[in-house]
Parts: sequence; structure tokens; C-alpha cells
Amino acid sequence: MMKSLIQMIDEIALSHPDWPAVNDRGVIKTYGELKAASDGIAASLMARQLPAKAPLLVYTDQSFAAIATFLGCVKAGHAYIPVDSHSPNDRLTMIEAIAHPALVLATIPLPLALKTPTVEASALAAMMQEKAAAHNVALAADDNFYIIFTSGTTGQPKGVQISHANLISFVAWMASFDLPRRPRFLAQAPFSFDLSVMSLYPTLTAGGCLQILPKEKTDNLKTLFETLPHLPVDVWVSTPSFVDICLLSPLFDAVHYPALKQFYFCGEELTHATAEKLRARFPQAKLYNTYGPTEATVAVTAIEITDQVLADYARLPIGYAKPDTTMTLVPGTAREQDDQQVGELEIIGPSVSKGYLNRPEKTAAAFANTHGLRGYRTGDLGYIAEDGLIFYRGRTDFQIKLNGYRIELEEVDHYLNQAPMIRQAVAVPKYNAEHKVQQMLAYVVPAPGEEGGLALTKKIRTHLQGVMMPYMIPQRFIYRDTLPLTQNGKVAVKALISEVNA
Repeated sequence: MMKSLIQMIDEIALSHPDWPAVNDRGVIKTYGELKAASDGIAASLMARQLPAKAPLLVYTDQSFAAIATFLGCVKAGHAYIPVDSHSPNDRLTMIEAIAHPALVLATIPLPLALKTPTVEASALAAMMQEKAAAHNVALAADDNFYIIFTSGTTGQPKGVQISHANLISFVAWMASFDLPRRPRFLAQAPFSFDLSVMSLYPTLTAGGCLQILPKEKTDNLKTLFETLPHLPVDVWVSTPSFVDICLLSPLFDAVHYPALKQFYFCGEELTHATAEKLRARFPQAKLYNTYGPTEATVAVTAIEITDQVLADYARLPIGYAKPDTTMTLVPGTAREQDDQQVGELEIIGPSVSKGYLNRPEKTAAAFANTHGLRGYRTGDLGYIAEDGLIFYRGRTDFQIKLNGYRIELEEVDHYLNQAPMIRQAVAVPKYNAEHKVQQMLAYVVPAPGEEGGLALTKKIRTHLQGVMMPYMIPQRFIYRDTLPLTQNGKVAVKALISEVNA
């Protein structure tokens, strides 16, 4: 087994303390500063004598303090649970109730009081200033490194446990790509979204520098296009949807971004049109399409999208499995589609999670041990060519990817149907010509006394903003007197999906 990730990062800090590690809104923090801050947090945590290996919830923005806190938690022997500062209060309390964290660490002020003892932002900043000798708790391979909560089907998010061994498998694979020396990775994804891990640890274990592009800079196109040129990035990591936004600027090209050498995409399907535009704008850069669910540690397949790949495939492949991983079709799920055997993809290998935190029934339904290795049924449909090249062909259930975010439509339904101004509702995806989710719509039967229209839409949006993540709120509302039902008396969701996509 390779060195622990903590050892690798700390060794760089000891041998090159002046190397830049994080560019946080123009403030450069070095490896020496990162080690000192994380050591201070770790020492303070160990002094509290918290229950061994109990997870810690980190309420955070995208910042140097967040990264130092993550490392401090792990150094003290605790997995961290990143919760984004844009999360609604309900999500915070639900994660707290499911995870039973031993402590909450807040890099920015919490919006509400939680039941768990909390280290507020000012106290955390003081912990980072403490001078502490490094006495890290040794990590076992199966110990959790982080736990990321994903969308659930009934309003209950699921905490995916990623062990040290899981993460090492992923980081070692990323290191096998021809990364630049001391790479400068774009860090745009929120830290509660596992795409962020594709930037975090491949950068810090290679002596590189994370270039943070926070949400407040990406929410406004003018601010985004003013900020981007000043980020010295040579490795780009994002969803395809985010790069689509960047491509709206005619200046997003190799002439204006000469340092950009590699693009990595994950989180949703990379369309042919997006890849073609990027190849035209950045002809010398390498472009990689990758695939993987949170449950298998970020990504497990990859392929370089060359001009030849673009010429060969109208719908791009998601790549070949990484060397330590097997991709297969779940027995009994394959069916003939377009002369191919399409079935549910299963991932078997060392980066597959042990399961969902404190959710044994959910874990048993999706995970299994296969010949001594962990396997995960993805719920994704695909086919595998004879040479091992893998193609994605949609979902087996009602889960979608929108702008890179994984959304369970049933979870959206749950919140819609709890809204007092709604009698009945269902969320459905609208696809574009390239099979990508373009919008999420909601069919709504208003509650008695409510009339559909702009006023009701405003009321529904205001209500939903208080209970769910912004990216989960439908973009359009369609009002009906009734919704169609199946023979079993359930809402005919597939019929509505067909209607929207007719």
C-alpha cells in the first residue's frame, strides 16, 4: 500500500514549506501554512478526547480554512462530513440526525443552532493558529476518510462512506495520468460535491496548487468572466455544464488561457457538441471524459476525447475502467437495444464504498461482496464493448444529473407534496437532443383555493428555497387540475416524461 495521503501532503510541507498549496481568492497559502493550520486543528481535536473514529461535520464554504479543517479532522482520527454553506437548514439537521457527529466545525457562521457541540468559525480560526507538534492518529485502510451526503429518495440524504483505501485507489489512478509537474488544478465544485475530490487530493499529493473559484464568482456571468482569466490553471476539473457556461465567452480559448493543458469532466454526460467546441478552442489540450458515482470514489472510467473519438461516436463513450476495477452488467438486467446488450452497470473494486452511514437497509440493497471485492450496483444503464470500452445509456430509476448535480426525482416530489399550496405534484426531466437533462419541470395540482400562475409559482419557489438545495428546485411549473394515473393508482410519471419530451 502506498503512503497515507496525509503523509504525502505533510512530507511536501516539510521539504518545500514555501510551495503554494491554495490560492484562496487571490491569497496564496503555502504547504507550510496548510500543515501548521491542520496540525493545530488536529491537536485541539485530540485534546477533546472525542469518541474514537466518530465523524465530524464541517459546515463550510470553499476556502483554505475548509481544506485545513478536512486534513485536521483526518489527522485527529476522524472522518469529515462536508456540508456546503448553501444548504438549507433542513438538510443540515437531517445530516446531523443521520450521522450523529461527535462535533460540528464551522468555517463560517452557522445559520442555526444544532444539537451537536459546535466549534464556531472564530474558535476554529484560533485552533488553526495553535502551535502543535504533529502526532497524527494512524489511519487504517478501512477507516473512513470522508463521508459525502448525496440525494435520497424520501427527503433523507445518504452518507457515502469513503475509506482511506478507497481514496488512495482513486488518487493513485489520477497520478497515472500525465499531470503537469506541481499541477495547478481548478477547484470550482463545492466541497460537499465529490467532484471536488478530483481536484483536492491529486493536487495536494503532487505538490500542486488548488485554484479556488467560489460559488459567488460563478453565480454571475460578468463576475465569472472577470475572474477566470486571473486564475493560473493548467488542469481543469468541472462538470460539462459548467464548461458550457464558460464557452459562452468567445475569449475562453487557448490564446487567452495558454496554460490550460488538460480538461477532466465528470458528474454528468459529456455531449459531443461540448467536446467538439472545446477541441476547436483548445486544440493542443488533452480532454478526458470520466465517469463514476460518489459510491465508487469520484470516477472509475476515463477516455481521452480525441478528434478520432469524436469522428467515431455520435454519443461519447465514458471510457475504460481503471486497472484495479472491474465493470460488468448486473446479471439478469441486460436487454437488446440498438444491437447492443444494455444493462445495469456494476462496479467492483477497491474504490467502492463500504456503504451508507447508519443506513444498513440502503447499503444492503446497493452493495455486495463479489469474490472478496466490494461491488456497487449503480442504477446506471450502459453497455460494454468487446475491448472494454464503456458507454452510458441512462438510468434504471428516476435519478437524473442536472448541471452536474445528482438529483433523485422522488426526493423533489417529497418536498413538492409537503408544500401547503400544492395538492399533488411530480418532477420530470426535459432532455435536449443530446440526451442531456436540460431542465427539471414540475407538474402541479394546486391546493384548494390556489390558482396556478405566476403568483403561485413565486409562493412555491419561496417555500422550496427554505427546505431544499437550490439546484433541486424545478425551473418550470406546469399547472393541471389532475395528474394522469397508472392502473395501480400511481402518478403516471413515465407518461408525463414522454409528454414533456415529445
